[in-house]
Amino acid sequence: MYQIRDKNTKVKLTHILVLSILFSACAAKKFPQLSSNYHNYDFSASAKTGYTKVIPSDTYTDERGYGFEYGSSVKSVERRSNNALEDGFVTNDTPFLFSVKLPEGNYDVKVVLGDKEGTSDAAIRAESRRMMVNRIQTLQGEVRALEFTVNLRDTIIKTNNSRVRIKPRERDYYHWDNKLTLEFNGEAPKVAAIEITPSASDVINVFLAGNSTVVDQASEPYAAWGQIIPASFEARKIAVANYAESGESLSSFISARRFEKMLSMMKKGDYAFVEFGHNDMKQKGEGIGAFTSYKKDLKFFIDEVRKKGATPVLVTSMQRRSFDKDGKITETLGDYPAAVRLTAKEENVALIDLNAMSKTMYEAWGPDESIKAFVHFPANTYPGQKTALADNTHFTPFGAYQISKLIIRGIRENKLGLAKYLQPGVPDFDPAKPDAFDSFYWPDSPVKNTMKPDGN
Repeated sequence: MYQIRDKNTKVKLTHILVLSILFSACAAKKFPQLSSNYHNYDFSASAKTGYTKVIPSDTYTDERGYGFEYGSSVKSVERRSNNALEDGFVTNDTPFLFSVKLPEGNYDVKVVLGDKEGTSDAAIRAESRRMMVNRIQTLQGEVRALEFTVNLRDTIIKTNNSRVRIKPRERDYYHWDNKLTLEFNGEAPKVAAIEITPSASDVINVFLAGNSTVVDQASEPYAAWGQIIPASFEARKIAVANYAESGESLSSFISARRFEKMLSMMKKGDYAFVEFGHNDMKQKGEGIGAFTSYKKDLKFFIDEVRKKGATPVLVTSMQRRSFDKDGKITETLGDYPAAVRLTAKEENVALIDLNAMSKTMYEAWGPDESIKAFVHFPANTYPGQKTALADNTHFTPFGAYQISKLIIRGIRENKLGLAKYLQPGVPDFDPAKPDAFDSFYWPDSPVKNTMKPDGN
């Protein structure tokens, strides 16, 4: 979630940038005077007073407390300028990651980028490929500042000194750790300075509970809507706290203490979105079912969120890509979407019917075009990928982006208070008229792993 600081700035944009801006609503300006009240980093040869000087060889360590992640290669470029934050930057023709050791919480991040003697073109992501800035381009000689808000978390549940039971693979992700990690991607990212400040206490948290269709997917080519949607919200207003994890059912999400952790961080005025079903439907045993155990867990979720003074939002699980001979989607999720709809009605809770909207969207694309929204790639597309990928549940970044648009549509249809904090320019979306694949900009992140996420 970010915003450009000066709405009067006029920039000539390419067609693809216009599409990107509509989604990310980037608003930037000639950079303001940045404060020095927290973590400030200057990437030029002579650091501004109140800023820590960072050079390309500063690899991240816990002892240093900041630095480039291992494997990130950058070069420093110096420019003539009377302003200390315009006289240099770091860049590279491949993505690079910069981390800062920080406790959990919400942080407002300002990034100064651009080139006094050239142009720049950057995409910015946080933690595990969480999209914060879809694309920001500067003209010849421009240096600009932009801002977004990031949620950080660790595994400790401070209310009872226990921990979330994360899976072994999660220990290597850029979340559930003790640092903020920023990924700078794009055609020519030129980063001059970064300022990180704790957010105000009244920032609204949007908590996400879900499975692999919601989680911050750590590697290409997978993605989920929870890691795309942060760029749709205004900085300093909303922080998206994505607690989802691949392979989880609602019951396992609760038993692993993920929900307990979420509640421990929740306050009055926050929101909690819950979307499960894909893994729940495969559970067996006495008393297990959509209208029994699942419905009971949904009610428990609703009750506990309301006790915190927050607003629960139920989301039906999106369809799998499963077409019949007539090009219509076949329902593969059993009674689980119906159980969510019934619970929302009984408990008077906002409902985003992703199941119904995704059916409309997939059928609008048809069997052939819809493949581009899912992880379908021939063998050897990615390093070490010896066999073809044909996954009809999990999304590419383009597919996750489309699903995030359906969530935004649901926010607006339910007249949730969140709607007023959407970035200016985020358009209404008709699932019967989904975007074309070529309209979406997404340069691949450096981490790639073609192992299918848990769950299906």
